[in-house]
Amino acid sequence: MFLLLHFIVLMDVKDCALTEGSTITPLCPKGYFPCGNLSQCLPRAFHCDGVEDCGNGADEENCGDTSGWATIFGTVHGNANNVALTQECFLDQYPQRCVCKGTELECVNAGLKSVPMVSSNVTLLSLKKNNIHSLSDKVFIKYTELKKIFLQRNCITYISRKAFFGLHNLQILYLNHNCITTLRPGVFKDLHQLTWLILDDNPISRISQRLFTGLNSLFFLSMVNNHLQVLPKQMCAQMPQLNWMDLEGNGIKFLTNSTFLSCSSLTVLFLPRNQIGFVPEKTFSSLKNLGELDLSSNMISELPPHIFKDLKCLQKLNLSSNPLLYLHKSQFGSLKQLQSLDLERIEIPNINTRMFQPMKNLSYIYFKNFRYCSYAPHVRICMPLTDGISSFEDLLANNILRVFVWVIAFITCFGNLFVIGMRSFIKAENTTHATSIKILCCADCLMGVYLFFIGLCDLKYRGQYQKYALLWMESLQCRLLGFLAMLSTEVSVLLLTYLTLEKFLAVVFPFSNIRPGKWQTLAVLICIWIVGFLIAVTPLWKEDYFGNFYGKNGVCFPLYYDQTEDIGSKGYSLGIFLDTITSWVVIFFLPVNSALNPILYTLTTSFFKDKLKQLLHKHRRKSIFKTKKKSVSTSIMWADDSSALKPGALSKINLEDNIVKPIS
Repeated sequence: MFLLLHFIVLMDVKDCALTEGSTITPLCPKGYFPCGNLSQCLPRAFHCDGVEDCGNGADEENCGDTSGWATIFGTVHGNANNVALTQECFLDQYPQRCVCKGTELECVNAGLKSVPMVSSNVTLLSLKKNNIHSLSDKVFIKYTELKKIFLQRNCITYISRKAFFGLHNLQILYLNHNCITTLRPGVFKDLHQLTWLILDDNPISRISQRLFTGLNSLFFLSMVNNHLQVLPKQMCAQMPQLNWMDLEGNGIKFLTNSTFLSCSSLTVLFLPRNQIGFVPEKTFSSLKNLGELDLSSNMISELPPHIFKDLKCLQKLNLSSNPLLYLHKSQFGSLKQLQSLDLERIEIPNINTRMFQPMKNLSYIYFKNFRYCSYAPHVRICMPLTDGISSFEDLLANNILRVFVWVIAFITCFGNLFVIGMRSFIKAENTTHATSIKILCCADCLMGVYLFFIGLCDLKYRGQYQKYALLWMESLQCRLLGFLAMLSTEVSVLLLTYLTLEKFLAVVFPFSNIRPGKWQTLAVLICIWIVGFLIAVTPLWKEDYFGNFYGKNGVCFPLYYDQTEDIGSKGYSLGIFLDTITSWVVIFFLPVNSALNPILYTLTTSFFKDKLKQLLHKHRRKSIFKTKKKSVSTSIMWADDSSALKPGALSKINLEDNIVKPIS
């Protein structure tokens, strides 16, 4: 397996050199990808949709981001952990609680407190999940044929310097999930054939360069989730064959130009979830064969412009979740073989197409904002496809949102306008409460106006939103719409709070005189509007502090905050919205409040229903009166024409109750 792995790595390195002058695929329009080396371009939505559209099958290839060495790692790591027990036992001595097949012995969760006595011809010894707390001198000295040792999950705290003495044939050693704090220099010096060393999840805080003495054949080194803060001056000085290094989840704070100077064989380097703040320009200059580099989730604020210039064979680069403030225009200019680039959660203020043009083989790119995808038009897969609200083509990505933005806007506007008209027409006994309701409807109407404009902008940019996304989100119109929506929301919430408090006092203290009068109510309403206005205008007033607060998405509403915001801006967002909400809130839940207020506070009240019944009854009586009046008038005209009514026989007609009385 390891020979095969070496062969695959060498083959990939060789291919890297051969493909450097490969045929350049055609440059496609924004949102399109090329069909292999053909001149045909298709929309990104056609990639891996189950239909062969290119003719040569290129649109249905590479449907998953398998760049780098994830597949190889899964294969080898899986085989290293799974002990193949398929043969008859050839060991004469071993504990009864263990399972033996061939020359391999598995003693998992057997309650062992020390390394057991077994036959000397054992080749695999699995002691996982026991109670072994220390490894003494020459504890494995008799087992010279051992090739694999698994010691994970034993809470080992002490390992003697000569614990692995004499294990010249050992290839795999697992010491992960233990309690090891220090490893003495030279502890692995007899492990000349060791290719796989796993030290994950141990509280190891420091390692020296001499620790790896003797590991001339080491291929894979993993020290994930330890407490390392400082790496040796030359990490690979004693490990010339090291191909794969995983140092994820430590406390490493800095790298130097000499840290990886001796790591010329390295093809995979993982350094995510550390505290690296700065990377010198020559840090990776000796890693000529590096195929994958992961620097995600660190504290890197700036990268030197030519830091990647020597990584000619790099296929996968992950820089996500770093507080990078700037990317140089030629940052990725030398990465001709790069296939996957991850820039998630990174704001790129100076983004332009030239940044990504040199990477002709780039197939996968991951951005913080989907609108950045227009700057990498030749890349087949660009993520994210949407921000939950807008898509590459449309301001409102979902058909349901497109329909209901108009429905809710119509209900909100005309429902509240109807209530304002009815409240003005029908005189209420409690005029101060009626005034509060009308003011509430005015605030809610603003939400309807906001939704109407969002619907209009969606129609305006339909099918080409990506071209105008940045201009729209940074425009004055977008900020004014955001201000309008925020003003409506805050005033509505404050008014509802006031009305609820007013009703509470009226119910709890029905005979008291603490109810607000006309002037007190007017003062409260003015204060509510002032507070709502200040809340909504503050982000516009302090743009240097809040940034483009209302322009974080296509609907110009601050639905969420991101990690690049200042603490004040985050707190402001969270103070208004206690949770992270999606686009459905903007189209449905927040406007529904505005749409339902007329129903809850006017249309369903007993006073309004009684008044409405009186109006309807009065209108009905008037309608009946007009009908009967018309009927009687017609009868009189007919009687007059036919001389049916003679002098002295005239009748007095009561048009109200339709009773005819003779004239005396």
